[in-house]
Amino acid sequence: MRRKLLQALTAGLVLATATGCTWEDFPRLGMPTPTTEEAPRILSLWQGSWAAALATGVLVWGLILWSCFFHRRSRTKVEVPPQNRYNLPIEALYTIVPLVIVSVLFYFTARDESELMSLEDKPDVTVNVVGFQWSWCFNHVENVEGSTGDAKTSKELAAIPDRFKEDFPANAGGVHDCGVPGTRNPQTDNPGPTLWLPKGKKVRFVLTSRDVIHSFWVVPFLMKQDVIPGHTNAFEVTPNKEGTFMGKCAELCGVDHSRMLFNVKVVSPERYEQHLQDLAKKGQTGYVPAGIAQTSHEKNRETNNL
Repeated sequence: MRRKLLQALTAGLVLATATGCTWEDFPRLGMPTPTTEEAPRILSLWQGSWAAALATGVLVWGLILWSCFFHRRSRTKVEVPPQNRYNLPIEALYTIVPLVIVSVLFYFTARDESELMSLEDKPDVTVNVVGFQWSWCFNHVENVEGSTGDAKTSKELAAIPDRFKEDFPANAGGVHDCGVPGTRNPQTDNPGPTLWLPKGKKVRFVLTSRDVIHSFWVVPFLMKQDVIPGHTNAFEVTPNKEGTFMGKCAELCGVDHSRMLFNVKVVSPERYEQHLQDLAKKGQTGYVPAGIAQTSHEKNRETNNL
């Protein structure tokens, strides 16, 4: 028994250490390096959940192993152990402790979720992300030279509720960029269209869909949210590292779901403004249709929350 236990512990140690992660990656417990100001909050919640799970696991497995070793049947003395019908302290313990654990996890989750989902009155940049089978479009709600119109009254953005349009810039003609599954980033050759964002600026993503439920996930942002037809979601992040990062649809949306990839390129604010002007020069002015309009039920719900 001792030999088998030693072999099992050795195998577990090898399994835990013989991975592709370096020691610097281990504290993140599988999460990528955060690239936004909000991501460390998510990482901290992830690490805290793992710590709570490990502590609970050590306690539970410790009690199981303790019972197995110290209350096993004696080889020389055969007798029926004392039978206890009730043990109120133990029953109270295994009722109260799980409630405490769940309550603590609920508190930190609700606290961080409220902070992550809060929206500022005037974000620096607004991007309408449009999901469709099987790629993505990005409407940059910006005042761009050479583009005329107003995002607040645009027919293409009629599916977006008024409570989001209130924060749109005035007379924002905007530019757009769309992809297909075969689109590739010219610098990295990664598949999918490329969304450009400015470093150090608060970016609001307004998520709409043209067909089915998708999910907008930029992996190193540590943040994703569903893109739902007939219901508009939104969240904000502040990118703080330049570079090109992978994004994908995290919701099984049909036969070519695996091809719904995209890239996010974080650059300096000056380079970002130049990119918007380049889109305008290419004739990609105005907006592409945002998707399916809010349903009546959702309109009532949005109104009641104001």
